Amino acid sequence: MSYAIGIGFLNICLVLLLSPFLEGIIRKIRAFIHSRKGPPLKQPYYDLLKLLGKENLVVSPNFLIRWAPIVCLATILIAGLLIPMGTIRPPLSVAGDVIVFIYFITLAAVVIMMAAAASENPYAHIGASREMMMLLTVEPVIAIALITGAINAHSFRISDIVMWNLAHGPTVSMGIAGLSVFLIVQAQLGKLPFDIPEADQEIMGGVFIEMSGPKYALFKWAFLAKQVIFASLLCQVFIPWPTTFILWLDVLVNLVKVLIIVIFVCIIDVVNPRLRIDQAIKYFFIIIFVALMGLVFALVQA
Repeated sequence: MSYAIGIGFLNICLVLLLSPFLEGIIRKIRAFIHSRKGPPLKQPYYDLLKLLGKENLVVSPNFLIRWAPIVCLATILIAGLLIPMGTIRPPLSVAGDVIVFIYFITLAAVVIMMAAAASENPYAHIGASREMMMLLTVEPVIAIALITGAINAHSFRISDIVMWNLAHGPTVSMGIAGLSVFLIVQAQLGKLPFDIPEADQEIMGGVFIEMSGPKYALFKWAFLAKQVIFASLLCQVFIPWPTTFILWLDVLVNLVKVLIIVIFVCIIDVVNPRLRIDQAIKYFFIIIFVALMGLVFALVQA
């Protein structure tokens, strides 16, 4: 019990406290590519503190506007407790599995759509419809990839999938599943070329157009936390090597792998323009087909 509490505290710290630092690294890399100096690495922390200290403006009497940011960040934190971040077993491995993880990640997206719809702004409504499109095309890839691991491990527990992957080494099915997750991470994190729901130049921020102050800070923090969660999901579930079974060393290795993935995400974000909706949907369907190929290989192996 004490071990689970300790690992849970570690995961929460990594998700909440490390995510703004990773965003600072992304900003530095973006500035370097653009031949600029860029803001300091601590700037995302300053931005969050500034937003949290601003007046909490009420744009609609709908209670969803008030509670949606809190629920969104809470669901992301719970999802972070379901993913190992340098360990074999996630803190909530007993209470949750692949299905629970997908549920909470999906719930976070649904809450964002509900908040946008409740703001009564036409641009927010457009952003909400785009967010729904992304949800219906991106989330199946994550689900198929994790189910592929569950079929291989004969268990829906993420810790069992990690152990199976460590025991069997690289396999075709898990390799394809991991590739599909990597190709969809950009969209999950709302980075270019898939920042379609926000699209500042088109719909002025979309789902977040009416969000400011503490509400926007919580939404922004949730998106930053997703970077750590999905990078750790890819690193620990689909690429768990090397694993030393020494806690501090495995956590350090995971952080290095997370940093590498975040750098890849940043470079793709900087050098690509936003895709049109039809182009994005076509891309997502191709990735769904790739993920299904991994699922077929897992069924054949089983």
